[in-house]
Amino acid sequence: MSFLELRDILFMFFGGLAIFLFGIKYMGDGLQKTAGDRLREILDKFTSNPVMGVLAGIIVTVLLQTSTGTTVLAIGLVNAGFMTLRQSIGVIMGANIGTTITAFIIGLKISDYALPIIAVGTFLIFFIKNKRANNIGQVFFGFGALFYGLSLMGNGLKPLRELEVFAELTVSMSENPFLGVLIGTIFTVAVQSSSASIGLLQQLYSQEAMELSAALPVLFGDNIGTTITAVLAALGASIAAKRAALTHVIFNVIGTIIVLIILDLYIPFIAWLEKIWNLNPEMTIAVAHGIFNFSNVLIQLPFIGLLALIVTKIIPGNETVIEYKAQHLDPALIQQSSAIALGQAKKETLRMAELSEQGLVETSKFVKNKQKRHAELTYQFEDAINNLDRKITDYLIKISANSLSAHDSATHSMLMDTVRDIERVGDHMENIIELAEYQITNKVKVSGLALDDLNEMFDLTIDALRQAIRALENNDIGEARAVILKEEKIDKMERQLRKKHIIRLNEGKCEASAGIIFVDMISNLERIGDHALNIAEAVIGEE
Repeated sequence: MSFLELRDILFMFFGGLAIFLFGIKYMGDGLQKTAGDRLREILDKFTSNPVMGVLAGIIVTVLLQTSTGTTVLAIGLVNAGFMTLRQSIGVIMGANIGTTITAFIIGLKISDYALPIIAVGTFLIFFIKNKRANNIGQVFFGFGALFYGLSLMGNGLKPLRELEVFAELTVSMSENPFLGVLIGTIFTVAVQSSSASIGLLQQLYSQEAMELSAALPVLFGDNIGTTITAVLAALGASIAAKRAALTHVIFNVIGTIIVLIILDLYIPFIAWLEKIWNLNPEMTIAVAHGIFNFSNVLIQLPFIGLLALIVTKIIPGNETVIEYKAQHLDPALIQQSSAIALGQAKKETLRMAELSEQGLVETSKFVKNKQKRHAELTYQFEDAINNLDRKITDYLIKISANSLSAHDSATHSMLMDTVRDIERVGDHMENIIELAEYQITNKVKVSGLALDDLNEMFDLTIDALRQAIRALENNDIGEARAVILKEEKIDKMERQLRKKHIIRLNEGKCEASAGIIFVDMISNLERIGDHALNIAEAVIGEE
């Protein structure tokens, strides 16, 4: 093989692989935008039992075009308290079936129409001034790019079957299936996509560069390789994320061990199906992949509880689980008794307020030590606060449809205002986290003196918010008045810290970029103090 031939192979292979990966990502993004928040809703609502979890995992993976993306969504819902580890295992199993759809699509062999499909996508993206049409165009463009990249890869791989080294390698994989599993695992880890590695395998098999006995072990290795991506994503993440990633690994490794034990029966079975169903080579690999993953789910589905127990034993520890779901808002109470329903709404508002306080504490910790876990928790607290804001507001609106006494009407107004104030506290927490992340990304150094001032203001603001929550819980006028005094201190501190910052800036003790971050942070803390004041004044006003 000449240098020019080798160059052409490499250019076409890597260029085709890049377009293929871009196509899958772009199509998945388009599908996700088209589906909107429904992906999360599907996982939230339809995971009541393991079988429903599997179905939800299949649907979401087909829409996302990535099993890793589904696993990450499931992990987020476990962290949020929306889903148990056992439910997430069902979703992960479903994701394994859902990811086979890409291989079946490739098996349809519509590469000849790749460029017209890209053209349709381009037309919808650039010439239709409608967001939904643009999203659908993105799906078409990604779909076409997927096939075009695959076609380029296939053309680049054609000369491989003439190479003696490659022929010897495929013979070795036929004789030693573990070598094929290892190669499949390594390649999938390298390209970070099992769909890409299986697409490549389909091309090699269709080019007659590999026998079925060599291709199938590589296919099983691809399944293990995709779990490594999830493991890498879980490094440094929460305990729930690590457990879910480990579940994915154990599930696929067990499946691979089972199929390797019966490999001498599985290869002739797939060859028989290829013959009687008159399958093309690409579809043969897709069918082998589909049967393997579907059978693996059927075998292991009854043992979800055991899998959850195993990973919990391997990765022990207690996680901070944030309950997103409302716990006190019983719709039946709205018609039975407005006063009792308002009491339940107040309990949920207090829970929302406690989440805001915990979130502010995590924000303070992140600003101090820059540990990623504190930022992740803050974002989760903010999501929970936003969710409760919607739920409580909707509940209060339904209560307002009833005839309320003067006292109940005042309580209703107070709760509506308080919920809005707590939601704004969550927004300011998020602002501070974003400022701290900007500081880390851009390597902005904040002086030790500025950090000391910031920590002092954090302590005072957290204390004011905590006291406002106690005042709300106990209808304590004394506590509420103490909050008013604290808020005055916060306002005074903010003015003093701004002056001190200007002095440090003039003396060259602080960078201008650090000063902007510092001023924005104390400004956000001052506004949190204002919202604590509003809560306290609402308590005084109600009395």
